Amino acid sequence: MSRSTLSRKEKERAIRRLLIQAPPGEFVNAFDDLCLLIRDEKLMHHQGECAGHQHCQKYSVPLCIDGNPVLLSHHNVVGDYRFFDYQSKLSFKFDLLQNQLKDIQSHGIIRNETEYLRNVVLCALKLYVNDHYPTGNCNVLRKSVKNKEFLIACIEDHSYETRDCWNGLWKSKWIFQINPFLTQVTGRIFVQAHFFRAVNLHIEISKDLKESLEVVNQAQLALNFARLVEEQENIFQAAVLEELQELSNEALRKILRRDLPVTRTLIDWQRILSDLNLVMYPKLGYVIYSRSVLCNWII
Repeated sequence: MSRSTLSRKEKERAIRRLLIQAPPGEFVNAFDDLCLLIRDEKLMHHQGECAGHQHCQKYSVPLCIDGNPVLLSHHNVVGDYRFFDYQSKLSFKFDLLQNQLKDIQSHGIIRNETEYLRNVVLCALKLYVNDHYPTGNCNVLRKSVKNKEFLIACIEDHSYETRDCWNGLWKSKWIFQINPFLTQVTGRIFVQAHFFRAVNLHIEISKDLKESLEVVNQAQLALNFARLVEEQENIFQAAVLEELQELSNEALRKILRRDLPVTRTLIDWQRILSDLNLVMYPKLGYVIYSRSVLCNWII
């Protein structure tokens, strides 16, 4: 279908859908490429703003306000394309295309026991993130649903290496209700990687979790929560590495000329050559032939 046969509504839906599908770290690149195809600056700017807002929520885009990290998500959206930060007590719009904060306004919060607990949990989570992530960010939000108080902890780290043709994102979200004795933690860990050197490969892995935590006091709850996150993320990471290793082995088997076992053990070629020379030295021509056959069989 040619571009001229699309109605404006169809163009808007197509542009928004393509931009939302952009992998983390590649939104601006996708936008620039679409601009070359669409050639409608006003249409692209409007759709870029809408899709950028959704992209920020989907991939927990990190910002820095007054020296404190802020992770954007649908949990701190306050309407009209605005986000809210509990630490700075500011609401704002964020232009992903220009990487710029706009229309910053003060936004008050209610200071109560939940707010105090939020700060305690944030401190414990920061210690974990600083120990386990090279450039990680974390944030703890609070939300009220039907007079019930919840805390939402978000973690994010990424490595965008566009020049080396790969981008990667790790993020997790943990939610629990503030109860007096026992609370249930619901978590989701998400990993996405995109490789585009000579091949376009997308990898997405996620896991949903549910665990219970005893509530003794606020400090103990915060420490136990951080330990729970550490334990579950370590288990998830080990499982991901194992799956990727199996995937790598499977791919290696497919490109080999024969279906060979992959042991990943070091071969002592010097010892093999010494043994061959000792046993078959009188038959030098046969030894050379045998080594040639062995090499061809491995390749």
